[in-house]
Amino acid sequence: MYIGRFVIVSPDFGAYRVSSRSFPNRRIVARDGTLTVAPTPDAPETDNPYVSYNCVREGGDAVVVGNGSHVDPIAEKLDLGYPARDALASSLLALDYEKDDYDTPRVAGVIGTESYVGIVRRDALLVESVDEPTLVATYEENEPTGTDFEAGAADDPAAIAERAFDLSYEHAVCAAGVTYDGGEVEAGFYNGA
Repeated sequence: MYIGRFVIVSPDFGAYRVSSRSFPNRRIVARDGTLTVAPTPDAPETDNPYVSYNCVREGGDAVVVGNGSHVDPIAEKLDLGYPARDALASSLLALDYEKDDYDTPRVAGVIGTESYVGIVRRDALLVESVDEPTLVATYEENEPTGTDFEAGAADDPAAIAERAFDLSYEHAVCAAGVTYDGGEVEAGFYNGA
């Protein structure tokens, strides 16, 4: 099944996976403590504004995961002291769904002392507190739903990313993983074999 890009958010870890039929030539790169989805060197040139963006960024005492340019304003609002729920909801509402051919929803999560997951679709804005691993995706699974995706104490962020990449949903491109432990954030990524 193809569910597009998705986030998994829990109280102490998160994951983000790029799944794409249209732009598979992408990877995640680390830049100054932020993880960015960017074209691979062999990718065809495009002026599509939804192909490259920060997908993991720290903000305040939390970390944000998401599928687009809304990650930055969420993190900036957290830096300003906004509660996680408000930073997530206000940024998703302000940027709205992507104005592409598919009206692609924006998905994001905040992992911190309070963890939330959210989505803005053409027909709804949903933001929910999480106390267990929760998945939301751009297609099919487009409302927050509990998932059996777990991270053990020994799992580092790169291992979480690889496990998210290996989930059975179609068209995996790359993935990011994060851990949160009392304000300490670690991030890693997996760009496939």
